[in-house]
Amino acid sequence: MITEETPSVRIKGVGNGLWVTIAPETPFELIQIELARLFEPFKRKLAHTMRVVLDTGACQDNGDRHRQISNYLKDIFNLNEIVTPKEIESGKEKRLKMKDSRTILSQQHSDTLVIAGRVRSGQSVYTKKHLIIMGDINPGCELTAGGDILVFGSLLGTAAAGQPDNRGAIILALDFRPLQVKIGDIVAAGLPSTGQGVPEFAHIEKGTIVVDDYLAENPFKRIPWPVIR
Repeated sequence: MITEETPSVRIKGVGNGLWVTIAPETPFELIQIELARLFEPFKRKLAHTMRVVLDTGACQDNGDRHRQISNYLKDIFNLNEIVTPKEIESGKEKRLKMKDSRTILSQQHSDTLVIAGRVRSGQSVYTKKHLIIMGDINPGCELTAGGDILVFGSLLGTAAAGQPDNRGAIILALDFRPLQVKIGDIVAAGLPSTGQGVPEFAHIEKGTIVVDDYLAENPFKRIPWPVIR
């Protein structure tokens, strides 16, 4: 990993780009000198498409200062993409650990949220489209998704798929024993599993939620070509 620093400027490699941190209150003339010295060894290696995160610290809200330093880097090193840490934070998916019973994990920015590990009593998970959990769902958990809910483990809590009005969604679990399920606007409680130890899924049939053996009744087997859900 690239790491270069002075009392005023620090550069480190982050993925396929660079993170540049400027000490607050550093005069622009000194910043120019330090950036030129620190960037020079990498000049031939820098791709024009490389992203540089420019962190000006306490002065981050000073748009003029950020633009001044950005323009200098673009002019001297021909860089095209220079962003703020705030832009990176708002655009990336965060890894979140659900450490206590008060945790609410929500995903609004992508179609599918994938979680690995047990979801414990009192915790809630929400995503605007599909939800995939590789682990068990304890009693007292609440799962809510705008699309399908797929649990690769035991489903013992409550699950609401297709929210608010998608009756075509399904709720699938390897061990299907939820306290309550909801698909679209239809609710069912205490649905019995087949007890055969096979993956089961809840879906709406003739206005009622029913549970079937997924392998036997595969709801997608009649689709001739793959489609995006």
